[in-house]
Amino acid sequence: MRRAVFIHGWGGFPEEGWRPWLQEKLEQTGWQVINPAMPDADTPTQDKWLVKLSEVIGEPDDETYLIGHSLGGITILRYLESLPEGKAIGGAILVASFANDLTYDGYKGELTSFFTKPVDWSAINARCPQFFALYSKGDSLVNEVNYHELKEKLHAQGELQDGFKHYSGDDGITVLPVVLKALEEMAR
Repeated sequence: MRRAVFIHGWGGFPEEGWRPWLQEKLEQTGWQVINPAMPDADTPTQDKWLVKLSEVIGEPDDETYLIGHSLGGITILRYLESLPEGKAIGGAILVASFANDLTYDGYKGELTSFFTKPVDWSAINARCPQFFALYSKGDSLVNEVNYHELKEKLHAQGELQDGFKHYSGDDGITVLPVVLKALEEMAR
């Protein structure tokens, strides 16, 4: 059975933003959707988030698709790095995600535990055959440079949009058809 696992971002929660809409759309077409609350969302650490993600996924397979928003994206990348050789998922969608520590004004290094070592792009690509990266120009939290890096390093499909800010509920984003379309194309 095709299943989608959502990973919200820093300070996020399952019912926030576009995730409820996407969950409803996917379940209407027979997908199993797992939309967990990640631990300590306001003070996240890589270890706790990877344990939680591993628990909710259980046994990964080629019908497992991961969709991460913001911090959820690097969590997906770190999860893929941790999989044993020979294990893989079907695909991943990274929305306003990043692979390097943040640099915006006011950031105090709260996410540093996710960046104690360089990203192992080779291991990640060996465990996931297809990626889609989505960004909005003018995102005040995640620089567009991250979009280009993910597209290049992951050989990802992608879309650079305008006017969606950080794709969060606080930005008024409650539907996100581009993610549904990308997921449907990946799962064909």
